[in-house]
Amino acid sequence: MDGEPRPCEARYECLLFDMDDTLYPISCGLNLACRKNIEEFMLKNLHMEESEVPRLCLELYKEHGTTMAGLKALGYQFDNDEFHAYVHGKLPYETLKPDPVLRNLLLSMPQRKIIFTNADKAHAAQVLNRLGLEDCFEGIICFETLNPPLRPVEATHDSLTMEAEEDLHPATNGMKSNTNVHSKSRILCKPSMEAIEAAIRLANVDPKKTIFFDDSSRNIASGKASGLHTVLVGSSIMVPGADLALSSIHNIREALPEIWEGKEEQKEQVIQSTAVETIVLA
Repeated sequence: MDGEPRPCEARYECLLFDMDDTLYPISCGLNLACRKNIEEFMLKNLHMEESEVPRLCLELYKEHGTTMAGLKALGYQFDNDEFHAYVHGKLPYETLKPDPVLRNLLLSMPQRKIIFTNADKAHAAQVLNRLGLEDCFEGIICFETLNPPLRPVEATHDSLTMEAEEDLHPATNGMKSNTNVHSKSRILCKPSMEAIEAAIRLANVDPKKTIFFDDSSRNIASGKASGLHTVLVGSSIMVPGADLALSSIHNIREALPEIWEGKEEQKEQVIQSTAVETIVLA
């Protein structure tokens, strides 16, 4: 990790964690099951050609960050909550077991800890509960956080009005422009830098003092471009934009002992520097 802190200054103040395939290994099988459920949704609810569904599912994921975002970009109309309920409703959550080792690691870290996931809040709550980590994070940035429901007046704006409003409220000036983006059926999600920079604003963190843990090389690259310190999880092979690569989230203490350096002093500095109430991001 680059950048030496000044004496008595906390090196890191916040830890941003992806959730799926980061807090638990991909071998648990939720990733594969989720993809199968998405393909089934595309086939049954969107009436796509069965032979085209697997290819399109993967292509949209690669191009847009999630298959859902890609489907919306193509113009498919469906209810977001119904989609999430379908693809997550039949997941084998029973394969996730309480992880006391990770729990103890997280609770021992003096920094703020926040989940940053593309998934919806119901799925996030289910996963964290199964892992026994539901009280280890101060907040969750998830699908609903980045894609809030439209207010009636926003839903009736025409595109010219929305584009004009975006000029007045660029993404760097706050979250209002994000809502305008959603009015045009765009889904905000990783790995877009817009989503990552929105998360940085929502969490009210200094990217130079924040570590971002994620299993996706694309998300890692965008996180680094947004100024975050980055750690790839799930592989020991370095990828562009990664400061570190961990085969398992359990290896944090060995790879990043500086997280615990001057623990009590860090905790006090983090509290003073943030000076915010515990956030509920979703």
